[in-house]
Amino acid sequence: MRDHSTGRRGFEGVLMAVAATFLTVSATSVLAQSPTRSPADLAIDAAVPVPSPVDLPPPSIGDFKVESPAKPVAAEPTKDAAAPAAPAEAKSDATAAAPSAPGPSKDTAATTPAADAPKIETPAATAVAPTAEPTKPATEQAASPKPAEPQQPASKVATADQPVADQLRDLLAKSANRYFERKAERSAVEKFYETRDYAPVWTSAGALTAPAKGVIARLKDAAADGLDPDDYPVPNFTAATSPETLAEAELRLTESMMDYARQAQSGRMHWSQVSGDIQYPEHPIDPSQVLAKVTTAADASAALDSYNPPHKLYRELKKKLAELRGEGDKPVAKIAEGETLRYQPAGKKRAEVKMDDPRVPQLRARLGITDNADSTTYDATVAAAVRHFQSHADLKATGVLDDRTVKALNTPKRDRTIDTIIVNMERWRWLPRDLGAPALGDAYVILNIPDYTLKVMQHGAEVWSTRVVTGKPGKHATPLLTETMKYITVNPTWNVPPSIIYNEYLPALQQDPTVLDRMGLKLSRNRDGSIHISQPPGEANALGRIRFNFPNKFLVYQHDTPDKNLFAKTERAYSHGCMRVQNPDQYAATLLNITMPDKNYTPAKIRSMYGRNEVNLNFPTPIPVNITYQTAFVDDGGKLQLRKDIYGRDATMLALLKNDKGKNLEAVVAHAQPNYTRPTRLPDGVSVAGDYTGSSGASSNPFSFLENLFGGPQPRPQQPAARNQRRVYTR
Repeated sequence: MRDHSTGRRGFEGVLMAVAATFLTVSATSVLAQSPTRSPADLAIDAAVPVPSPVDLPPPSIGDFKVESPAKPVAAEPTKDAAAPAAPAEAKSDATAAAPSAPGPSKDTAATTPAADAPKIETPAATAVAPTAEPTKPATEQAASPKPAEPQQPASKVATADQPVADQLRDLLAKSANRYFERKAERSAVEKFYETRDYAPVWTSAGALTAPAKGVIARLKDAAADGLDPDDYPVPNFTAATSPETLAEAELRLTESMMDYARQAQSGRMHWSQVSGDIQYPEHPIDPSQVLAKVTTAADASAALDSYNPPHKLYRELKKKLAELRGEGDKPVAKIAEGETLRYQPAGKKRAEVKMDDPRVPQLRARLGITDNADSTTYDATVAAAVRHFQSHADLKATGVLDDRTVKALNTPKRDRTIDTIIVNMERWRWLPRDLGAPALGDAYVILNIPDYTLKVMQHGAEVWSTRVVTGKPGKHATPLLTETMKYITVNPTWNVPPSIIYNEYLPALQQDPTVLDRMGLKLSRNRDGSIHISQPPGEANALGRIRFNFPNKFLVYQHDTPDKNLFAKTERAYSHGCMRVQNPDQYAATLLNITMPDKNYTPAKIRSMYGRNEVNLNFPTPIPVNITYQTAFVDDGGKLQLRKDIYGRDATMLALLKNDKGKNLEAVVAHAQPNYTRPTRLPDGVSVAGDYTGSSGASSNPFSFLENLFGGPQPRPQQPAARNQRRVYTR
């Protein structure tokens, strides 16, 4: 082993510098002549720092001492020769940075004879170069060269916009929540501007960009979509002349754009603000998607407009709204006050009564009567038109022209109709963007409560329609909802909803303990002590022969009815909330042919299943059911149709929109639902069947009331504990 300490003591001062210079020049000459590097060469490179070039004569052969050929160098001596003589911490930065010259691999160097290259004897091989800090061994430095300094990416901000970008960065960092209260929108906006290096998107060098002009045009025309332009203020970019005011205007326009997109898609008010019996699927905007879509679109106005409902009936209402507003300058012809006019048809003992009045021609024109337009006679035709007007003006439909009717006629219909259209457009925003099932040709069911009609749609066209009976106004109103119909039940069991049990049947039992038996109803208890009442299948069943199941939290469904006479009435709000269908066999066949077209269902085939046993016909693909409230719609002939606001939904929404500007109408209102899970004491003499409870009073039916109500799976009976103990299980 070589004594490194002796070498370090033997070379100092001037000798070190001269040796280093001499060897550097000499090694350069030798390396130029010999492509093969020995371990000794590598040791010299590692130990000797590279000085600055000096002007010296080229070395002569006498400067080197070449020994005679020696035996092959063993692995260990070669390793010593290749390793630096000085400790690692004594090496200089210049040495560490010097790249290694090409040479043999580690394995090759270990087995190369010493005679392959001249042995250089010099004290510099073990010299210590002065250094300020430790470095890695040279071999490691060669493998891991010092990385280059990373280059800064080019700025995305134009020079003219940099002051505005700086202000935007500061505003978003300090007060982003002042512009964007919703966390999701605030985060999206911050990320959007960060990726742009905070370059403004609505201005360039202080001038409005094309996207900004498109967004501003859409916001100013918000009234065309039944929205209020005042809710989406447009900042004054003309007055914004400094970086501070331009940055402020930038964020204000982004704020208004986001508000418009959100309310155009989901509505100015959440449906829970109106009533507790409304439930539609939420479909909020994606703020990041809004920013990307609008700011990169060829037409920013059209991109922002796309967040309004895409439905045909919505677009038709928008056209009618524009038409009505276009008539705003037309004078309204008022009908003068006068005596009450009435028409009385002829009876068995009385003659027909007609009245003449000079106001009648004007009244005919006002009501759209073209026959005998100049007649002054208040006849059956005029009386019928007055009756129709009264029914849609929340007046008693008598057909008599009294003072209240004259006042309603003189109130601009245009204003009332505009309000009605606006709230209907608002309700369309609550509905899903895709009403149907794509796998079934976008098939869906849509029921309009105020119109008492149900339609089956497919491929954008009506397939079939029928009349329906809906819920009574008040606590029995039919809820507004979107759910999916999963199956049809032929010969259904009627599981009475809790509201009917506790509000009607239990009070009736207090008066007459036999009333349920006489009605063919069965009474039992659930596990929690609540009451369950059901009616077995049959022609007298309250659900008729078919039930259409789309499970929902309101426990309503569509079904047949044994009471057919109500379908002949014009207004048909008579049920407890469920929807009675006039032609259930045709309805069932239509739906089944959409979901299972290869089965060839017909109304006759459905009727052949009628009996006393339940039959469930499952849909391979569920069909969406949309229960709506359209008091204004455009019919197939392009005529605007208005219906009576039977549940007061229009009035409630208008009051919210006009009088609660300071209220957050988009907030969700939690409505308490009735609780029917309390134990109930029944009157003496009322027997409780053992369907649901055994001797211990514990329910043996493991299924929820919702499943039982909608014809859920048949519970499997438990094995009796003893042969003499029997339990009866029903659905």
